[in-house]
Amino acid sequence: MAAARAARVVSLVPSLTEAVAVTAPGLLVGVTDWCDHPPDLDAVRIGGTKNPDVAAVLRLRPDLVIANEEENRPADLAALRAGGAEVLVTEVRGLDQAIAELERVLVGGLGLPRPRWLDEAARAWAAVRPPADGPVAAVVPVWRRPWMVLGRDTFAGDLLARLGVRNVCAGHSERYPRVPLAELRASGAALVVLPDEPYRFTADDGPESFPGLPAALVSGRHLTWYGPSLAEAPAVLGAALAGALGGPLTGGGDQGARHP
Repeated sequence: MAAARAARVVSLVPSLTEAVAVTAPGLLVGVTDWCDHPPDLDAVRIGGTKNPDVAAVLRLRPDLVIANEEENRPADLAALRAGGAEVLVTEVRGLDQAIAELERVLVGGLGLPRPRWLDEAARAWAAVRPPADGPVAAVVPVWRRPWMVLGRDTFAGDLLARLGVRNVCAGHSERYPRVPLAELRASGAALVVLPDEPYRFTADDGPESFPGLPAALVSGRHLTWYGPSLAEAPAVLGAALAGALGGPLTGGGDQGARHP
């Protein structure tokens, strides 16, 4: 049974902000400075994901604060609870967990009907098929100066794996390890995937560090956000990967060997 519908919600996570705003416009009374979807969002800005203004959140008298164990600091969440706020914390390490957590937030936490876009997202990803000739080995930086990459157990890594990309650093002991550039270049990768967030890689900032490798410049929102963008993410990410490799990864085809 769904919970009683919340009337005042504060979101500390951009992707959850978009999920709530698209599903039930008007519920959000507070969001972070990084919450930029939808573009016409009208809510009080309460600071960043890592440094929210706890007092400002409490002044909004939210029925529920929604957060994430990776994006938000435990100390801030504890301070919100100490101030009397109810806080729902999500954990998202893969696509299946993302869909389950979105339902837990929207239906269980906010008392909303399961949104159509969530079913559309599940169907879109269920339709993805792995490439017939095997995955392409890739390195996936998320920051530079210093270089940081996707490591083990990440949501973005799971999405890429479903699209036919094997993260060469997926076996690392850390989730977002710092890895020297020379080591990344020697990793055996046949592709570098460069998202535009959290670091904004561009055609002029990133690919030059991996000479000889095709570079897929991808939408960070479609790679790392769990929300309405999930429904179009397979097509958007697939197109970027195909553009870099000269043909689609998923669904087979005569694409040649792609893994070392």
